[in-house]
Amino acid sequence: MSGNRGVVYLGAGKVEVQTIPYPKMETPQGKRIDHGVILRVVSTNICGSDQHMVRGRTTAPEGLVLGHEITGEVIEAGRDVETLKVGDLVSVPFNVACGRCRTCKEQDTGVCLTVNPSRAGGAYGYVDMGGWVGGQAEYVLVPYADFNLLKLPNRDAAMEKIRDLTCLSDILPTGYHGAVTAGVGPGTSVYVAGAGPVGLAAAASARLLGAAVVIVGDVNPVRLAHAKAQGFEIADLSQDTPLHEQIAALLGTPEVDCAVDAVGFEARGHGHEGAKSEAPATVLNSLMGIVRVAGKIGIPGLYVTDDPGAVDAAAKQGALSIRFGLGWAKSHSFHTGQTPVMKYNRQLMQAIMWDRIKIADIVGVQVITLDEAPRGYSEFDSGVPKKFVIDPHRLFSAA
Repeated sequence: MSGNRGVVYLGAGKVEVQTIPYPKMETPQGKRIDHGVILRVVSTNICGSDQHMVRGRTTAPEGLVLGHEITGEVIEAGRDVETLKVGDLVSVPFNVACGRCRTCKEQDTGVCLTVNPSRAGGAYGYVDMGGWVGGQAEYVLVPYADFNLLKLPNRDAAMEKIRDLTCLSDILPTGYHGAVTAGVGPGTSVYVAGAGPVGLAAAASARLLGAAVVIVGDVNPVRLAHAKAQGFEIADLSQDTPLHEQIAALLGTPEVDCAVDAVGFEARGHGHEGAKSEAPATVLNSLMGIVRVAGKIGIPGLYVTDDPGAVDAAAKQGALSIRFGLGWAKSHSFHTGQTPVMKYNRQLMQAIMWDRIKIADIVGVQVITLDEAPRGYSEFDSGVPKKFVIDPHRLFSAA
């Protein structure tokens, strides 16, 4: 087998499905490996993090094969792979991790020390994440397969729930991580900034963790309507009513126990006029304002060290005007960084299989073909309440 096609970044605002090399059992630097597998991609999703690159808001190089949210079938296994075999259906954590370094052994797989020569942490198809080829393709290589991959134990049952299970590679664990690090638990009040797929996954996770009330805030009325339809309370940040007043109208108090930033560095201002312009520190500052004293803030939203499209020189280097003194005065705890997917994906798989969470409906999964990927990127960028899932081999209809 030698053919392969994938979604390729060609510069700001442009992606294209192109013929790409078939995966080899080697690292991006060309070193032969025997611990990897080659997958036939069953599903691969378009992520908001991909959109940051496609908008030209990172230093991603042209020619990058995109895609870090992958579910696939093992079609070739290296000679050192012991726990997987050809035909296994697996979920791929977006983190590339070796399983051998200190951080991997401590379950901090989002910052593996060995898979990326330039910094801690690796990912498929992403800028500065080690050069690993992305999975928005027909076939993809996964290294350290025994460690990285989560085998879906019942293939037929898994394919029946593939729309949900495709969310295991990133957005569901990421939303869950945001909720856990924010301290969500039974009876808590939770505010989630952002009604995109990760925000909705965080809201659904908060509900799974026993939150009494979950409020989702956004400036996009269509996304807010979808969040409301999923049973969440909403805060419309495009209105001039301040966030704390909208929270007080819902809860009787202007504060919440926990908050999650699912927006990241392309945040917009609040209010009718503010929503028209970018204000990268808005979300973090607003969360410090509405989280109670000694509360926690989970930050799964993406922040970058280099943003060539930022609104000012400081933001271009990832420096934001954050009211850190307010957070210090209120004894807030903050948790940032890439989600260590393996810390959560097995339990969340069980929650999906036993109908404890209907994540595909909550995030608005819409299945498209590989050739429809450029359209999916365009629609997603317009702010529709959908999570686009690519089906490269048209396996969903068979399921």
